[in-house]
Order: sequence, then structure tokens, then C-alpha cells
Amino acid sequence: MLKHLKILLYPFSLLYGLVMWVRNRFYDTNVLTAVEFDLPVVAVGNLSVGGTGKTPHVEHLIRILKDKYRVATLSRGYNRRSSGYLLANAASTAAQLGDEPMQFHRKFPDIEVCVGEERMLAIPQLLGERPETEVILLDDAFQHRSVKPGMNILITEYNRRFTKDHVVPFGRLREGRRGYERANCIIVSKCPPQLSVTEKAAIRQEIKPLPHQQLFFTSLKYGELYDMFSGTPVTAPADTTILLVCGIARPEPLLQQLKESYKNVFLLPFPDHYYYSVPDLEKINRELSNLPGSHKLVVTTEKDAVRLQLLEDRLRPMNIPIAVMPVEISFLYGEGESFNNYIFTYVDQFGSNHD
Repeated sequence: MLKHLKILLYPFSLLYGLVMWVRNRFYDTNVLTAVEFDLPVVAVGNLSVGGTGKTPHVEHLIRILKDKYRVATLSRGYNRRSSGYLLANAASTAAQLGDEPMQFHRKFPDIEVCVGEERMLAIPQLLGERPETEVILLDDAFQHRSVKPGMNILITEYNRRFTKDHVVPFGRLREGRRGYERANCIIVSKCPPQLSVTEKAAIRQEIKPLPHQQLFFTSLKYGELYDMFSGTPVTAPADTTILLVCGIARPEPLLQQLKESYKNVFLLPFPDHYYYSVPDLEKINRELSNLPGSHKLVVTTEKDAVRLQLLEDRLRPMNIPIAVMPVEISFLYGEGESFNNYIFTYVDQFGSNHD
């Protein structure tokens, strides 16, 4: 029944895909003009709606670039409670910036983090305030055609590759599959760590990267738990009862990771980019109290942590033990250095004036 109902969405998918094709065609033929900037601009994005693991890839770029260049990130600031251009400062919150930019700001205080719906206007504002900026990372900007980045990195999830998907609402793509042709680099994310060479070759054949495109494969690598407020490491024995609280697009990989380490793992999901309320905190507390075991722990993501901390004054008196699970990416087949060199080759060609 549901399958038949979904078929009814297909005409709307065709219509939306046509609209996006016309828009892209206008940019490709210069009917609509994209602005270029005289410094390295790297856009990281995807063709699908959410859940590809984009954030840890942006963080990887920050890590490899920040010690050599003056780096800035620019995001739209999805679901933030503000509008217009904002440059993060010591008083910034997730409500002002959005959860992902706030996560960047908290983890990498030595870079500039800004948000702005109109990137073509936000970049000049950023450069006006921080003229020493040498590299700009555009977060979730693959469809934002008004700025022409020097490098486009497209991320597609292993289990939901764009090659097997359709345009919304019938599928999850924001535009037609051929949008991948704009990418300089394609990353297949969330791969099994032991992805075979045979399957790698099959995926390459499926994607058919163009001659100018690089193709890489990454998996998620989870770090050590740390306390949400103090940042100190959290040690949790295998018999700890875990309540995973998260508002992210796809909690399944993290849930599976926890189940590999703990016997009793329960999920309390919330919508993606969700802002928690005081009743939500009370619900979390009740759920944790009702779970079995003498040693219990709430585990959440770094994105959720910056949103939960908006209610710090209400959370602390409740004494709910909350640990954060950080996540990074790992390049498969030992290709991490190759990717890093690929990025540096692009950035270095601008002859930056860094020390």
C-alpha cells in the first residue's frame, strides 16, 4: 500500500527535478552569474537530504588546514533562531549559529566560524571583518550556486548512494543525479571499515567518476566518551545501561557502535536539529530512571550536546549523567595522505601569504 502511495509522488519528483535542472542550466550557461573569490573556497555538500556524515568531513578539513592557514567556515546555520550574517564570538550559542557551526566554534576556537543564508554576501562581510582569512570552507553548499567554489567536494553515503536514488519527494535527492558532475572530489562515506577491493571497484564503476574527479572512501571512527559539561573522559564498563539521546538524521551507525560495546542500549530519538525543551529533559530523566541496571548513562552526539547545553541551568540540578561520543572519519585503503595532499595542492596554488 505504502509503495503504491509513494508512486503518486513521482510526478512531483519529475517536476521538482525539472525546476532544479533549469536552474542549474542557467548557472552553467551564465544566464545566472556565480561569484568567484580570489582565495581558496572549498564547498562540502551532498546531493541528498541529510545524513551523509558531512560534518566530520568538514572537521577533517579544518584539522589539516588550520595549523598552516587562517581558516574560516561559512554555513547557512540551519534551524538557527537568528537570521542574516553572524560571526561567532565567545558569547555565541547554538540557537544563534545553529548546532553544526556551534560545534565547529567550540571544537576549533582558533578558526573563524560564521553563518549567513546568502553566501555571496556573507563572504565579503567575513573578509571585511577578517581580511587575514586564507581559506573558506563552505558547509552544505553544493546546491548554493551563487558562489562558485574552487573545489566542490560531494559526499554520498555508502548505504544510500546518489546513483540509486531519486529526486524528492519520491526519493531523497535535492537535484538530479547528474549534479555529481560539478564535483571535483567524491567521497563515499560511512563505508564498512573492511570494504573489499572488489566492492570498491564495483562502486567506482557504478559512480563512473569523470576524468577530472577524485574518488575516496571513508568510514566513521568513534572516539572516547567525555562528560558533556567538564569535557573529562568518561569510563563506562560494559555492563553500563546506555540511553542514546539524539536528534540527528541517522542515529543507526552510532546505535550500532554502542551495541558493540554495551549489552543494554536504548534509543530515545528526536527530530534532526531539534531544540530540546525542559519537558524533554524531564522525559530523558524518566526514561533513564526506568531502565534496568545500577550503572546508567545518557550518551549523545556533539551536535546534540551544543543544543542541550542551551538548557545547562536546568540540566545541572537534575544530575543526569551525560556523555558525548565524538566522531571522526577514517580514509580507507590508506588514502588519507593522498586526500590531504590533494587539498593542499589546491590551496597552495593561491600562493597564500601565511607565515
